[in-house]
Formats: sequence, C-alpha cells, structure tokens
Amino acid sequence: MDKPKMIINIGRQIGSGGRIIAKQLADEFECSFYDKELLNLAAKESGFSEKFFEQNDEKKGFLKSLFHVHMPLLGDNNFYKNNFSQENLYLFQSNAIRKAADQGNCVFVGRTADYVLRNYKNTVNIFITANMDQRIQRVCKRHGWDRATARKYITHQEDDRASYYNYYTGKQWGHSESYDLCINSSLLGVEGTSAFIADFIRRRFNLNGQHNQPNQAQGK
Repeated sequence: MDKPKMIINIGRQIGSGGRIIAKQLADEFECSFYDKELLNLAAKESGFSEKFFEQNDEKKGFLKSLFHVHMPLLGDNNFYKNNFSQENLYLFQSNAIRKAADQGNCVFVGRTADYVLRNYKNTVNIFITANMDQRIQRVCKRHGWDRATARKYITHQEDDRASYYNYYTGKQWGHSESYDLCINSSLLGVEGTSAFIADFIRRRFNLNGQHNQPNQAQGK
C-alpha cells in the first residue's frame, strides 16, 4: 500500500521546542524539512539576495526600513526591481512553499505555510506552545542571555511573528481555531510531544502504524 502524500505545517512559540519537534517529525515520516531553507528557495525564486529574506523573516512592515537596505541585496539581474513591494516578497516565498510541496512529502516550519497550502489535500496544521518559564530557559541557554533579555526577545519576536501571520492569513496566530492540533510541549517534553503528534498524524492519514515512534534517545 502506497503512503499518502502528506504536508505537515508547524507553527510554534519561541522556545517551545517546535523546530526540534518538526525536524523529528520530518525524519519520522521521511519528509523534506523546510525552515530557514525556505529563505534560500525564495531567494532563488525572486532573484533577491537570501540575506534580504533573512533580515525580514516573518516580519510585517519591513519595507519601513527599505531606505537602509543597500541595493546589492536586490541582485544585479533582478527583473522585479520595478515592482518591489512587501506583497511581492511574500509572493516569492509563497511560490517557493508551493513548489516544495508539489515535489513530495514536506514539513514546513512557520511562514504561513498552513495558509499558503490551504487548498492542498493531505495537510495537517499544528501549533506548539510551552510554558513561559521553560521557553525563557531555552532561549537563555541558546543565546547565553539573562532571563530579562530572553523574555524581551520572546515578546518582541512573537509580536512580529503574530503580526505577519495575522496580516497575510486573516487568521489569529496561535489561536486554536487556526490549527488542527495545538499542544503544550511542557506537559510531555519535546520527545513525548513529538511522539504524541506523530500518533495524531498517523491517525490523520490512516497510516495504521506503518512508521516507528520518533527517536526517544534524542535529548531535549
């Protein structure tokens, strides 16, 4: 029996372990994994520099700083220069997401992939949250910051992320009605959450236990 094509879209709070879980799910279900990789695809799609997409990743209103951007970031051979807008940059990234999804099984992290692929069959949209204390601890460990700095970073980045998502999708970032499953990774831990979501996905796609559980030996 052939496996059905699947597209797994993961939204995540900063410090929730969402990216780690998404990567485990990609390994579990033999899917291509796209997080920052989408920026490279979007750069190729548009002709803009990948650095430009990195600077404006999941941010709305980034064209306010356009006059601080050096023209080399736009690329010497970019034929979109005369039609440069925030909406076009979003379009380039959306096209990259659709092209990746057309090629096979995928796990996408963020960047409104759930909305971009809303008309695709066999999708599942998941949002991963976690308790603030654990999120702060993870961000402190990742960047070597104190708790106050980590909390400020989380708040600022998530304001940008929510504004970006809400603007382009017309939905509410992190609200349960925007997703098929919302889960707090603090309850089961990263590996336990990954296993729970994997079971949900197997049920969603009627895989009948064809896959093994995610690797429980991996650390948080």
